[in-house]
This record gives sequence, C-alpha cells and structure tokens, in this order.
Amino acid sequence: MALDFVLDGERAATAAEALFIGELAPLGPQNAPSGIRKSKVAGRQAITRLGLAGDHQGDTKSHGGPEKAVHHYPRDHYAAWAAEGIEAVPPAFGENISTFGITEADICIGDIFRLGNAVLQVSQGRQPCWRLNARFERPDMAFRVQKSGRTGWYYRVLEEGTAEAGDRLVLTERPQPQWPLSRIIDLLYTRTLDMESLAGLAALPELAPSWRTLATRRIETNAVENWDRRLRGASSQP
Repeated sequence: MALDFVLDGERAATAAEALFIGELAPLGPQNAPSGIRKSKVAGRQAITRLGLAGDHQGDTKSHGGPEKAVHHYPRDHYAAWAAEGIEAVPPAFGENISTFGITEADICIGDIFRLGNAVLQVSQGRQPCWRLNARFERPDMAFRVQKSGRTGWYYRVLEEGTAEAGDRLVLTERPQPQWPLSRIIDLLYTRTLDMESLAGLAALPELAPSWRTLATRRIETNAVENWDRRLRGASSQP
C-alpha cells in the first residue's frame, strides 16, 4: 500500500509503502545503543508527541523528543545512493516514514500534514551524525549525507492519532513557502555565513528551537560550529 502526498488539494505524488519503528540495539564498534535499525510495522500505529509508539532512540539528548518525533526519508534518494555505489533499502537511514515523490526541495519548514488522523508539522531537517557511519560501515557516510543534501526531515506532532501504510499524507498548511528545506540545508552547510539568510532563519517561529539557536550563534560569533564530533563521533576529539 502507498502513502499519498497531496498539495493544495491535488494529488501530487504516490509514495512508498511503509511505516517503521526501531528497538534499541548495539551499533558499531562501541556498541552504542541505537534505534536506527528499524523494521516495517503493519496495521494502525499510534503516533504520540514523541513519535511512533514503540520507536526508540539510544541518545535521547541528540535524537527524538517532541521536535524530532517522526523522521521522514524519501525513498527517491535510494537510487542516487545506489548510483554512488551505496546499495541500501528502506529503512536504512532510520526513517519512520518512507515516501516516493517528495524530497527536501518540496518540503518547507512549518508545513503541516495530516497522516491518518494525526497532524504533523515539519520542524527541521536531519543533521547527519556518526551513527550513519556505523550503520553503513563507512567512515564518511554522515559527511556524504550532509554534503548531498539528501538528509530527510523531522516532524513535531501537533495532534496525536493513528496512521498506517496506505493512508494519505495531506499538506494542509504552508506558512513558510519561501523556506524549502533544500534552501536551509544549503545555508547551513554551504553558504554557512550568509548573515541575512541566517537572520531570516533564526526568526522562523516554526523552526525547531535548536536550529534557531544555531543560526543565532553563527550571527553572534561570525563563525561556523565545529562539525567533527557530530560527523565522526567522540573518537575525533583529542
């Protein structure tokens, strides 16, 4: 069955097949607890303020929580990864929702969607971390995801409910049409000190507070934060 993406009342694309949740399991050489290895679930699933019921995160300081409750990764990207020699199938990137037909260029911060009878709002993009390196057994995977812009995104849950594969993903509101996620990814990782754009980003009320803080800090310091620990893990530190 498929999830449908609907824009302004018109069906825009038919997307992929599944919802996924993950149990905690050891990941990588350090056996770090992680829920990135997810499995397909059938039937109606409860979606709470903290995400799909039964989904887990090993590092709750950096993952999960109300602002990163549900992770969406486009199935469209898997063909691009395969062309680069990285063969994978959903949910290799730890996604909860997999769809065809919408990517970071089609999603704007603050977009509100109805999925089943739950209401979700796009809160931020994914910031790739070293867990992707461990998941794919490639030391540069997190950096490659960041550089590619194929990051996926997170939702906060505005209204709890239930959903299942086959339900339509319906866009109901778009308060920030000038802020597609692809623009934000380019700003954060390529045009890193574009002060005018950073000021606009920091002012977005729909953006996750941690990303507003990140933009504000760059403006205040005129510097980009160090990415080594996030992209490479604690072993990258002296």
